[in-house]
Amino acid sequence: MIILGIDPGYGRLGYAVLEKNDKENLIDCGCLETTSKEEHSDRILKIADGVEKIIKKYKPEILAIEKIYFTTNQKTALKVSEIKGIITYLALKNKMRLAEYTPLEVKIAVCGYGRAPKEQIKKMVDLLIKVKNPPKNDDTYDAIALCLTCSATLPCR
Repeated sequence: MIILGIDPGYGRLGYAVLEKNDKENLIDCGCLETTSKEEHSDRILKIADGVEKIIKKYKPEILAIEKIYFTTNQKTALKVSEIKGIITYLALKNKMRLAEYTPLEVKIAVCGYGRAPKEQIKKMVDLLIKVKNPPKNDDTYDAIALCLTCSATLPCR
């Protein structure tokens, strides 16, 4: 089973592709980035094209994506929601199953503690799976953690 993990964002979108058979194997991971100098519509298109290329290349069966939870900045929440909607559409169009997780659920699955700091997530990801080139940002680590959460909670078919 191939799992695509996405930490949605429009400035930085973390992604990871994990294969689950007898063991878990990280196939690819990275970050799609846009800048505030770009028009919002161009940023959406760039991210959608990037995710679509990943889907076409790896043909994942499941999308593991973070549930959006914002309490302060509604403008950011709306923009991230637009990105999440597009990614969800791409997943469904490509006949992928959806698995959504809150940050709390991911932290419990990966660290055993729902209030674990970002550094602990990084350490646990590095302990749980071999990452050849350690990611440079939290978004990629979050995407890997989403894949690991999905792998642990969904049975392999």
